[in-house]
Amino acid sequence: MTFPPAARPTAMEPIDIAHRVIDDNHFMVLGTAQPDGTPRVSPVFYNHADHRDLYWISSPDAQHSRNVAARPRVEIVIFNSQADPGPDTAAVYLGATAAQVPDAELPAAVTAVFSSVRSGVRAFGVDELSGDAGLRLYRATVTSTEIHVRGSDPERGTGIDRRLTVDA
Repeated sequence: MTFPPAARPTAMEPIDIAHRVIDDNHFMVLGTAQPDGTPRVSPVFYNHADHRDLYWISSPDAQHSRNVAARPRVEIVIFNSQADPGPDTAAVYLGATAAQVPDAELPAAVTAVFSSVRSGVRAFGVDELSGDAGLRLYRATVTSTEIHVRGSDPERGTGIDRRLTVDA
């Protein structure tokens, strides 16, 4: 569809694109470093608080949880794997520092994470994420954000797909 110049839709700001991707998806790819330095990627279901803190529930015995405990610097990619390639394909790349949420912060974090539960997700209680329970709540605090820009993007494209740093 061709729009006359006055009616052409305006491009979204990079921060709005990043927020839309975070809001519209349910799984993130969590990249951690193994003890020997090799990367490990794990898909985890997440929820977020203000696009700044991403939360997931995992066993502390899971390899990615052990990696986070030893090396808290992580990389995250969020995208819709069901989307066909095209002009609306979007992805966000996040650098973050991750850790298990400390017990003292757990009540507030559980409230933040489960105050708006996504369809198909049940809220966990503090007692299910502490003590003898086999699961814990983890948080990645975002330190850097980039979005994927398609080479053919009419506003920001350069002919080659690239990452664009987002000023948050």
